[in-house]
Amino acid sequence: MKEHAPLTMKDIARALGVSVATVSRALKDSPRISAERREAIKAYAREHNFAPNLLAESLRHNRVHPVRVIGVILPQICHYYFSTILSGIEEEASARGYQLMVAQSDERYEREVRICQAFYENKVCGIIVCQAKDTVKYDHFQRLIDSGVPLVFFDRINTGIDCSRVVVDDYMGAYTAVTHLIESGCRRVAFYGTSMHLEISKNRFNGYRDALLRHHLPADDSLVFFCDNRADAEAITPDILARADRPDAFFAVNDDTAIGILYTAKRMGFRVPEDVSICGFTNGERAIACDPMLTTVEQRGRVVGEEAANILIGQVEGFLPADKVEKRIVRTRLIVRGTTR
Repeated sequence: MKEHAPLTMKDIARALGVSVATVSRALKDSPRISAERREAIKAYAREHNFAPNLLAESLRHNRVHPVRVIGVILPQICHYYFSTILSGIEEEASARGYQLMVAQSDERYEREVRICQAFYENKVCGIIVCQAKDTVKYDHFQRLIDSGVPLVFFDRINTGIDCSRVVVDDYMGAYTAVTHLIESGCRRVAFYGTSMHLEISKNRFNGYRDALLRHHLPADDSLVFFCDNRADAEAITPDILARADRPDAFFAVNDDTAIGILYTAKRMGFRVPEDVSICGFTNGERAIACDPMLTTVEQRGRVVGEEAANILIGQVEGFLPADKVEKRIVRTRLIVRGTTR
């Protein structure tokens, strides 16, 4: 067993050479299983701290007065986009009689693993999650699914796990934004993104690159940077703007990064958007608090949250098949403001 990973009935069955159904019946003291085998299975479960997810089972079978608690894992609660998603989840869940148990991973894999275990032990009926940026191993998610806990990903989806997900149309959002920059006269568009092991990064980069190629502009690797926060943007942008072949536009993976570029460009004496155009991705409150106000791609986080809660509750209550993967895409839209021509 891996550290922090909850034991499942499937694990017990494999270890003792019996079926999952036999394990389930033995743990419920079914007379269909011999007393000797029941005791052997229960002893193994006790020894390995097995905690059956009774709440999920009660929700599947009890339509009268089930206890309804949904676990939500966010990378950061204070992040505007994630907070709007949480609002959408809460609104949909509350309307349907569910409460939330919320935790943040703080972008750390180990913490994410511990939260998954804690949610499982606290018998949540399902989990809605946006994985941490440094998560590259997915055993903790797969064990939840193997244990019968419905799981729905949002934003940063996990292609290594076959489960439901809700995302915005990252590719088209980026494609539309970069097309706007090009059609407004920009010819050297820099890309500030995050790790390419995340699907959102791949999709936004592909949208950026395809917009360049569609308009017969070169995809210049020297204009692609791994930068996804304001502090890093303020650190690296001076050297980039000091280049003889400097970019005349920036497309950033989020608004905070874009605002870091904006602050740096203005501090260096560049006019925005006359000398440098800037586009972000989020449309948070900070986008209208800067000068000039930020052109950005609106992600519609509340809708993402509502859709994620709708899927999870549907699977818990049996309206959506538990073994069917639901994939929903929320459309983005470009909000043009003062940082682009």
